[in-house]
Amino acid sequence: MRNIKNILFVLLPTLGMPFFSACDCQQASLPDPAEAIVKKHTIRFTTPLERIPARYDTDAPLLGNGFTGVALSGPPEEQVFYAARNDFWRLKSALDESYPAVLGKIELSIPQLKNASYLIEQDLYDAISYASFTKEDLSVYCKTYLAAAEDVWVLEIRQEGKETLEGFVQIAHSEGKEMVNEPPLERVFPDTREYDLTPDGVQYLSRAFIDSVDIPTKAAMALRVEGCPDGKFILEPGETVRIVCAFSSNFKSDDCVAAVIQKAMNCSTSAQLAKIEKDHKQWWKEYWERSYVSIPDSVIERQYYQSLYGMGACSRDLDFPPSIFGTWITKERPWWNGDYHLNYNHMAPYYALYSANRIEQANPYYMPLLASIPRGNYYSEKVTSIPRGILLPVGAGPLGIETTRRSAFMDQYFKEWIDNKNVEDEGLFWGQKSNSAYAVVNMSMQFYHTWDKEYTRKVYPFVKGVATFWENYLTREGDRYVIYNDAIHEGTVGSKNPILSLGLARMVMQTVSDMSSFLGVDENKRTQWAFIHDHLSDYPLQERNGKTVFRYTERGTDWWDGNTLGIQHIYPAGQIGLNSDPELLKIACNTIAEMNRWSDYNGSNSFYPAAVRVGYDPDSILVHLNAYARHTYLNGFQFGNPHGIENLSTVPNTINEMLCMGHQDIVRVFPVWPHDKDVSFHQIRVEGAFLVSAKLKNGEVTSLALFSEKGRDLTLQNPWGERKVEIKNKTTSKTVVEGEYIKMRTVAGETYQFMPVE
Repeated sequence: MRNIKNILFVLLPTLGMPFFSACDCQQASLPDPAEAIVKKHTIRFTTPLERIPARYDTDAPLLGNGFTGVALSGPPEEQVFYAARNDFWRLKSALDESYPAVLGKIELSIPQLKNASYLIEQDLYDAISYASFTKEDLSVYCKTYLAAAEDVWVLEIRQEGKETLEGFVQIAHSEGKEMVNEPPLERVFPDTREYDLTPDGVQYLSRAFIDSVDIPTKAAMALRVEGCPDGKFILEPGETVRIVCAFSSNFKSDDCVAAVIQKAMNCSTSAQLAKIEKDHKQWWKEYWERSYVSIPDSVIERQYYQSLYGMGACSRDLDFPPSIFGTWITKERPWWNGDYHLNYNHMAPYYALYSANRIEQANPYYMPLLASIPRGNYYSEKVTSIPRGILLPVGAGPLGIETTRRSAFMDQYFKEWIDNKNVEDEGLFWGQKSNSAYAVVNMSMQFYHTWDKEYTRKVYPFVKGVATFWENYLTREGDRYVIYNDAIHEGTVGSKNPILSLGLARMVMQTVSDMSSFLGVDENKRTQWAFIHDHLSDYPLQERNGKTVFRYTERGTDWWDGNTLGIQHIYPAGQIGLNSDPELLKIACNTIAEMNRWSDYNGSNSFYPAAVRVGYDPDSILVHLNAYARHTYLNGFQFGNPHGIENLSTVPNTINEMLCMGHQDIVRVFPVWPHDKDVSFHQIRVEGAFLVSAKLKNGEVTSLALFSEKGRDLTLQNPWGERKVEIKNKTTSKTVVEGEYIKMRTVAGETYQFMPVE
């Protein structure tokens, strides 16, 4: 054990805490707009958290870099940092045998801090958390982050009190309260664990699933305490200790144990840590600058940025999207095995990322689906006799794993699922044929928002396979196509024309046709796809409380008192919008009012944007959205909602749609926003691959700029009504146009400024 002495440490005020490292001492410059906005929303935790470890979403402060996640817990004297990775799962295609797992934990013991005051502040802009623990002559300040450019976790501890401080830090495997072992339904599967200490004082551990799995997995972490090979440290007043923990897996390193040990050694010097922190801050700076908004409601605005922080922290690993609860797995096994549920849960977290111009975080979404194409082909032919189609069950995991596949375990303990026809062949479908079509939703959103040819080539085989299924599964009756033997809700087997499937099938046919044209392939199929799109059955209707509203099915379930499936043909399927038939819009608004699902465990993320898409009263939307944003833990997860990161899309997606909508081939600014509320936004991405920035002040649009990424034709609703509009760009002369809609060709890479002519 050694004393930590003579370490340079500069004290500057930040977030109410005198804690900065040497790399923070550069000359401060004026904050950019994104920094000025995001910095307002510091998150303060004043008591230790309670929902950790948990099999669901936790209430703890969260750190992440898109590959590894760390959740903070424990009182000042016994802090525990839970570590998990997106690519560390048990991978077996069988019911309840595949799930993301806890990698390990970092335990920090400082007994002198028992009964100390507790404060953790999270700076969302820099993605750094600061802690202050004070007791009599002890004042301990901590700074921690999960580096965005290196897969390492950094913790700095400084003693600012008058006493000598002693502590101990170690890494450990999950055990006891982090595990669930309640057979026969809650099983623990064998794993392989190792823990050791290198001669250089690096603690390391690994965990692996090798036996009885389809794909072996292994992950490792290694921790080094500067100057303390045994993990014990002593701090005199004014001294600092720095702790580094590195992470990897068998998918990132040939020898992940050797890799993390080497990285822990290499990243421990002051110079290297300064570079790691600088690169970390730069990554987050660029993340926030991609798009931002400034709105007059601080509660909604805070949740807007906290949601985007959450997705930035958990989604970057292309082959391993975050699970239902993100990267923050603190207890095994998470509910629903933490899988990618395909009847909406896997899709919902990403909805806001397209308009928020954060495509890097959206990309991991589709990779497990592409890996599932062979299984989708199998079920399409086996269950419905449709070759080359794609039909997927409800449960998916990484790398083509099917998390709900029929097994001896299912036959023994869940035989009623089979008897009730919720299982077809080996797949758990709950009677729903719509999972694969639902999977196309996000592929469609990304396609229309980016018009990226390389991306389109990647996902087109999946989209075409789903279209192949539907064009053969639909029944032609006279002048319309009908859907039989489907389900609107899980287990409502045998329904006719579920409204969600009608919307999704239309979306699939439109998307596959446009992708086909864009890629110049399958021209001979487009006429059929278009015919199906135009001749699918109308959405079923009914009367409730004297108003016409949508019916959930044409035959079968008429209404449901929870969930939001009754409006998901509007959003996310995108089949009704402000340019739709006025009578259809009226029915849609009636349905929104009748459902009243502003706070729903299974669908608020679709209910709010659906309300925006059909022009529901914007003041009402904002009132409910404010209440929704208040109904959260401090880390942004919804109170009592067991579904984790899917709720991170609700606020940013709703606000972006209210401020700038690019739906039905028309770009609209402030289309569903109260014009008595000043607001501005920067680079909201809309369909057509346009990035739009605008400002509303005193009821007038005072600035409007549009960047054309791909040079596509633009139809812009004139935000100044019938007034003439002047258009400027760098390469052409000024143009003056007029009319309700401005239609123009754009040039890729050009920015266009729009201003009314006085």
